[in-house]
Amino acid sequence: MKRTSNIFYKIDWVVVLIYLLLVFAGWINIYSVVFDQENSSVLDFGTKYGKQLIWIFAALSVGTIVLLIDQRFFPMFSSVIYAFTIALLLAVLVFGKEINGARSWISIGAFRLQPAEFAKMATLLILAKFMSRPNFSVFKVKDMLKIGLYLFAPFALILLQNDTGSALVYVAFILVLFREGLPGWVLLTGVGLIILFIVSLLFSPIVILISLLLLLLLIYIRISLDKRKALYVTGSLASLSVALFIVNKYVELNMNDYVVVMLPAALYTPFLLFSFARKKLKRGLFLLLFFWGSVGVNYSVDYVFYNILEEHHRKRINDLLGIESDPYGWGYNVNQSKIAIGSGGFSGKGFLHGTQTKLKFVPEQSTDFIFCTVGEEWGFLGSLFVIGLFVLLLIKIIQIAERQRLAFARIYAYGVLSILFFHFAVNIGMTIGVVPVIGIPLPFFSYGGSSLWGFTILLFILLNLDASRFELVR
Repeated sequence: MKRTSNIFYKIDWVVVLIYLLLVFAGWINIYSVVFDQENSSVLDFGTKYGKQLIWIFAALSVGTIVLLIDQRFFPMFSSVIYAFTIALLLAVLVFGKEINGARSWISIGAFRLQPAEFAKMATLLILAKFMSRPNFSVFKVKDMLKIGLYLFAPFALILLQNDTGSALVYVAFILVLFREGLPGWVLLTGVGLIILFIVSLLFSPIVILISLLLLLLLIYIRISLDKRKALYVTGSLASLSVALFIVNKYVELNMNDYVVVMLPAALYTPFLLFSFARKKLKRGLFLLLFFWGSVGVNYSVDYVFYNILEEHHRKRINDLLGIESDPYGWGYNVNQSKIAIGSGGFSGKGFLHGTQTKLKFVPEQSTDFIFCTVGEEWGFLGSLFVIGLFVLLLIKIIQIAERQRLAFARIYAYGVLSILFFHFAVNIGMTIGVVPVIGIPLPFFSYGGSSLWGFTILLFILLNLDASRFELVR
């Protein structure tokens, strides 16, 4: 079906305005970061702000082209776009150029392209196409395995490039699955296991195990239909645990502390399992699954932390959790960023007057840590304005998603929301020291052509689909 009128009359201009404000604000702050009194021309294309200006105009041109493409192109060619992007990610591993420890760029003369920035869009298109099928269900194992494969391929390839930040973005796609019917307990379980991993770094594993066991018993009493029986089981399990602890200590059985704590729970698990299954208590079965899954996470924390995570990841996590402090080493970036943001006060030091910015105290200040420039020069008010723009953009995307008539467009919209929210929350979070530094850009704001183009295409495809929502997509 042909469009009945010009698409530019139908697009959401509020979203376009927010996009333009973010891009302009980003460019202003990039200019401030690299400003040189002796060479201050905004048209100096040898500087970062000059290059960013070129990329901005190129991004606007690309965005306009995306708006002119027929909306049927995106679901129709989603598989081709995804396959091409995967091929680019493979090419990076072979021909890529290593910068700051990550092999993420393909160099073509003086031009560098980072395929990982476009892989998010490509992955979202293929997911939207697959999940919009009439017979798709988040409760079908086959469908979820395919979703996992679509996500794992770019995730693994980007991880092999040593670009952990870009790889972790794919975790955000669980929000799309949640919107499309994934039970809430799956999301809560994932969040709970992440919290457990963090807590396990702060406290003794035995303390965590005992806490988990007590939590299991309390919830068991709460959900049990026979309270007296539940209290009996709980009392006998607690008595057995205490007895085993005393015997191990005074008879010198030399049993491992893990065994002392978990043996009684292991002995009672078949009984609880049978009881929950006989009474068809699904909550009880889930409780047992979550308990033993938590035990497994707690037991494997040390191995994952010391054998899978790299040293700089461990240092940054330890610094964030206060386990160890290294303000002049691994914690230098965050420490200087917080100093810069805090020094801005309520209204900031003023444009081009940031001392931390001018004296280059904050590394990567035009890319990953650009928000600290906002905090220093524009203060609390400027930071609130930028955060407000992002929040307003996210709200608008939710509104756009919920007014879609086709599943493909709705799923794509929630994917855009998930990606932008993850980047926004993690980037600003790491500049103020509430999440580990993983190195991802602030959308539309940070310096970089690939990042700007990737986010622009991602957003403008959504604008295209939204403007075409009353037309038939075949």
